Formats: sequence, structure tokens, C-alpha cells
Amino acid sequence: MVLIDYLIVFFYLTGMIIIGLYFQKKASSGIDSYFLGNRKMPWWVLGASGMASNLDVSGTMINVALLYAFGAVGFFIEIRGGIVLIMAFFMIYMGKWNRRSKVMTLAEWMRIRFGEGREGKIARLITAIAIITSTIAIITYFSIGAGKFIGEFLDFPELFGLPSEFWAASLMIVLAMTYTVSSGLYGVVWTDVFQGFLILTTILVICYIAFTQFVLPDSFTISVPSKIAGFIPIETTRSQWTNIIPSWKLDMPENSAYSIYNLFGVAIIFYVIKTIIEGAGGTGGYMAQRFFASRSDRDAGLLSLFWIFLLSFRWPFIIAIAIMGISYGATSGQVIQDPEKVLPIVILQLVPLGVRGLLVAGLMAAAMSTFDSLVNSGSSYWVKDIYQAFINPTASEKQLVKHSRWASVLMVLAGLFMTLNITSINEIWGWFNMGIGAGLIMPLLIRWYWWRLNGYGFAAGIAGGMSAAFIQKIFFAGVPEYYSFLFVTSVSLAAILVVTLLTKPTNEKVLLNFYKVTRPFGFWNKIKMQLNFENIDKINKENRRDIIATSIAIIWQLVLFIGMMTVILKRWDLFLILSIIFIVLSIGLYYFWYRHLSNEVRFDK
Repeated sequence: MVLIDYLIVFFYLTGMIIIGLYFQKKASSGIDSYFLGNRKMPWWVLGASGMASNLDVSGTMINVALLYAFGAVGFFIEIRGGIVLIMAFFMIYMGKWNRRSKVMTLAEWMRIRFGEGREGKIARLITAIAIITSTIAIITYFSIGAGKFIGEFLDFPELFGLPSEFWAASLMIVLAMTYTVSSGLYGVVWTDVFQGFLILTTILVICYIAFTQFVLPDSFTISVPSKIAGFIPIETTRSQWTNIIPSWKLDMPENSAYSIYNLFGVAIIFYVIKTIIEGAGGTGGYMAQRFFASRSDRDAGLLSLFWIFLLSFRWPFIIAIAIMGISYGATSGQVIQDPEKVLPIVILQLVPLGVRGLLVAGLMAAAMSTFDSLVNSGSSYWVKDIYQAFINPTASEKQLVKHSRWASVLMVLAGLFMTLNITSINEIWGWFNMGIGAGLIMPLLIRWYWWRLNGYGFAAGIAGGMSAAFIQKIFFAGVPEYYSFLFVTSVSLAAILVVTLLTKPTNEKVLLNFYKVTRPFGFWNKIKMQLNFENIDKINKENRRDIIATSIAIIWQLVLFIGMMTVILKRWDLFLILSIIFIVLSIGLYYFWYRHLSNEVRFDK
């Protein structure tokens, strides 16, 4: 990079720190302010923040790698997580269900569902531990990607026996921690809004460059990593690479690390199943935090809609970078070997000066917005659900905010040092989604839809699933992701059923209160029949609309993202077909969802 590029990056970083420190006093008034912004932030701010948080640099690098290696169909691998398809569920009903619970964290939610007694406390504690563990895993994933990305632009030496990527990631983390720790959700959200604007500007510029200046050759070579060491060159054609329709099988070389996706149809089916279960069960972390902080049911829906719309711009950007990487290899004769380094190499070799600084700043913004959201939401589980709930119930607001900051620092240090044993972004991302994530989704799903589940069964499901995920990672690290998913979810489900059926049901008064507050669908007749007929009929109508609208929203989101990609691919035939489908689906969403959005508010603050 040249001086102008470095100046752009410098002013961006300075701006982030100033915005974060500006909100320090406002966030320090208490943990409700520190973690939820007093539930007074506009829906568009929360939506823009959510989009920026999803657009991490590690995910962008692995998504570029998948599309570079597999072509357009590589998009479908990221149904496992990168497409964030669970947002369709949050938009229709999961967002409002979370908001209605009137809690700060997923772990605190357990006292609403299972009561204040022993089973509620056990479920709350084990949920907090699981979320903190998964947060550290995502910080590790973030750090690996950030280290690889920044290491390509800044020449860090190896110090104290630690690799240069470690120190590159450390730089990013220290800068993000400066405003995250001091200003809480206020600083996170408003810096995310600024970063989101920078990210979107960067995306539009790169898409324009790729669209106007780069054309795929008729045939070309790409490269994929080997299972043992090195990389394997693969010949392909433009028609094969731009084909967006997935096939049942792929033909990656068996000695390739990507051969685990060769049973492509099977993999996609499992990714879809995993996503449906995860979406229907909801999640914790920074995604749920945005909905806990929203002001009304309507705001929860609108912030999701805005979130999805902004996130759709990610995919034309990713396919644009992949096209530029292929063009670079074809014209220079130097095929990019490591797919996970396509993004930084394209920036260094093909992006004009000045624009390069803007792109680096935009991707740093993507990285830091993900990181700050993770750290802020993750530390809330220590403060609210372990320290205040079990260690010091009488802690002052000042003590709680202080613990929030120390928890943030310690989680980051744990995640950073875990990077020393992991080098592949895809490795940690795949394990997180199909291992640790799989260990959580069965109890998170069943908690909403089956009244009989109690806190003991929920806790057993979490403990069994997380233990199975670590066993799989230690002893069966090389198995396909869908085998990992099946193993972990089966162990978790078995633990849930056995422990739940061997212990007493949750108190019916607790269950009735929970149902009246959140109003979920599923197996709740025993509890629901205690309400009057008018309320039951109203709840049933809402639930039916939500089920229909969710089935529409899932396809709507996929069509939107794929349609955006076809523009950069210049596949106007597919673009026309997808546009018609998108319009029809949008009409369906309006009829079954948008016109029924409620301004119901259960918070007085």
C-alpha cells in the first residue's frame, strides 16, 4: 500500500476509537445500558449493526475461498452458517419471541422458562458456560482470519516464538477492545453503523470494478488445499464455474481437503436440516442481543428485514473477488494456491491505490464489528448469569460494569491463544457450525415447542452435545461435517429425552406465565387450554401466519442472495427468473407477515 491507503486506514481506526469513547459515560450507568442500550435504540440502527457484525473478515475469506474453488455452487456450502439463513426465522417470529421474554441474555431466559428453582438455575448456569465457550471459539475463528488478512499488508515479525499472524490479529483486537470494553453496546452499535456504511461503500466499488474490468476466460485453473500438505491444481471452464444449480456429487480429488464436500447433495440436505433446526430454536450471543434490545414486535421484524437486505450485498462482493482472483491467475500465470488467501492477494495485486486503502479499511471494519459484538454479548453471560446470579447477587452497578470489562479482556485472551494450534479458517468454522453449534441446537429447539422439557433435560442436552463436539474434534477430526452433526445432535437429543422423562415436569404456573408472555406454537395444548377461547383463537391465527410466512421467507432470502450474485456473473437469464420469483415471494411476505406487524411493547423504559 502507499501513503494514501495508510492514511485512509489510519483515519478509519481513529474514528472508531473516538466514537466508542464518546459513548463511554452513557454506557457506564449500569449493565442494562452497557449490554442493551436501555432498549431505546432505533430498529434501523440495530439492523445495520447486525449486518456489520455478520460481515466478518474471516467469513469473507472462507466464502471467497469456497466460491473460488467450487464456483457459484460453493454458495450452498454456506447454508451451514455463512448465509445466515436463520435470519428468516428471526424476521418472522423468533425475534419477537425473544423480545417478549424481557431478559438480557439467553441464559437469563432460562428462569422465565424453567423458573427460579434448582432446575432453572442449573439450566441457566450451563447455558452461560456453553455460550462463553462458543464465544471463545468464535473469537479464535475471528483471530485466525484477521491474522491472515492483516499479515498480508503489514509485515509483522515473529516474536517470542509466536507467528506473525498472531501479532497481526493482536493489533486488530487491541484496537477493537479500546472502544468495545469502554462503551458497551452503545459504542458497538454506533461504530457498527459507521463501519456498515464503510463496508457497503467498499462492496459497491469492488463490484463495479469486477463488473466492468474483469471477464472470466473460457477455461482456467484454480487450486485447492491438499489433505497432507501443499495444494492441488484443478482445470475448469467458465460454464462449469458459473453454474449456480448444484449437482448431487462433486469431483474434487480425494486427496484434497475439500473432498469432504463431494457428496454435495447429502451435505446440502444436512446443512438445510441444521439451519431449520437452528433457526426454529433461535440462538444466543450478539444476534439474540439485538432482539433483546429492540423496542417492540414491529421493531424486531423491521430490524431483521433491514439486516437481511444489507447482508445480501455480501454475496456479489464475494463472487466479484473470486472472479478477480481467477482473472489474476489466468493473466499472470501465477494461480493463487491457497483459496483462503484469494481476498488479500486480489487487494494487493488488482485493486487501485486509494481504493485499496478503502477496501482494507472496510474489511477491517467488518472484522472489528464482528469482534466487538461477540465480546460485548459474551461478557454479559459472565456478569449477568454467573457473577450476579451465583457469586455476588448484591453487586452494585459499578461492580457489574467493571466485571463486564474484565470478562471481555479474559475471553479475548483465551480466544487469541487458541489460534496457536489452528491454522485453517475453514477448519474452525466447520467445527463451530457442525460441532459446537450442533451441540446447542437440539435443546435450543425443544425449549420452545415442547412443554414437558424441564431444566434438567435442557442442561443435560447442552452438556451432552458440547461433550460430544469436543470428543469428535479430538478423536474424529477428519470426518465429514454431516457425520459430526449427526453424532453430536444424536447424543444431545438422547440426553434431553432420558433426563427429562426421568425427572418431574416444570411447575405449571411457570409454564403458563412463559406461554402467555411469548405465545409459541408447538406441543403446548396442556398449558394453552388454561387460557380463554378468545386468546387461544388469536394466538392460533398468529402462529399459522408465522409458519406460512417463515416457509416463504427462507426461499425469499436465498433467492435474494443468489439473484445479487447473478448480476456480477452476468447471468441475465437466471437474474430474470429469480427476479420474478422474488417479487411473488415478496407479495406473499407482505400478506402473511408485514401487514400484521404489531407495535406491542412490553418495556416501559
